Amino acid sequence: MIVVTGATGNIGRALVGVLAEAGEEVVAVSRGDGVAGAGAGVRWVRGGVGDAGSLRPALEGARAVFLVLGGELNFRGESPDALVEAVADAGVGRIVLVSSQVGATRPEAPSHARLREFEAAVRASGREFTVLRPAGFASNALAWSESVRTRRTVYAPFGDVALPVVDPADIAAVAAAALLEDGHAGRVYELTGPEPISPRGQAEVISAALGEEVAFVELSREEAHAGMARFMPEQVVAGTLDVLGAPLPAERRPAPDVAAVLHRPAAPFAAWVARNLRAFA
Repeated sequence: MIVVTGATGNIGRALVGVLAEAGEEVVAVSRGDGVAGAGAGVRWVRGGVGDAGSLRPALEGARAVFLVLGGELNFRGESPDALVEAVADAGVGRIVLVSSQVGATRPEAPSHARLREFEAAVRASGREFTVLRPAGFASNALAWSESVRTRRTVYAPFGDVALPVVDPADIAAVAAAALLEDGHAGRVYELTGPEPISPRGQAEVISAALGEEVAFVELSREEAHAGMARFMPEQVVAGTLDVLGAPLPAERRPAPDVAAVLHRPAAPFAAWVARNLRAFA
């Protein structure tokens, strides 16, 4: 049995499907509603990484667990040690944790301090562990879905700064490999797309997929900050804008780990758009 937290999120939903298709018994954990259409072999449990008590029943009998933090848990919630203790008490032998590329490239960044704490706790757990450090998600483009649908326009800062955004389905596929296969213990995988692409370039991909012109309007940093601050903590806003506007060389560079684990190239942004085109139509 494998426990998947964040089971209704961009990674978790895909991962539940991959594991179920592989014939695994899956406990899908989320704080909201259950996983619609999850299929046979999938049991839904309400809970979350920030509440170890809610996870203890789900962990009983599991051999592996997938851990992903919700955005708000980057700054509050229980100590990561409480979660690791619950995992150990249940006898779970394998942990796969989603962290972040930025937590490693910017080790002093307060925006990713909580993820670094979880990494440290998992490493010290005595369990087999694999850490996934993805770059920015291709699915972040969903923030533009309303403006593309209604005005055929993308509004974003730093229009020509390119980063190798990763398809969440690729993160899920790597997570599935680490959960199901041997040979990944103690590994840290940096997960990116196959090539850097700028916000302007992403708008062009969406335009081509729709077969209609999609305009690009570049926001100032201040305009972007004001918009993001409506739903993100200040530390996350500042840290995100730093990465988007002035990425370090390591953040610009595609990493080989998706291809190495999956034995195929990482999916390009266009592949994510093709699967999610309805959001922009």
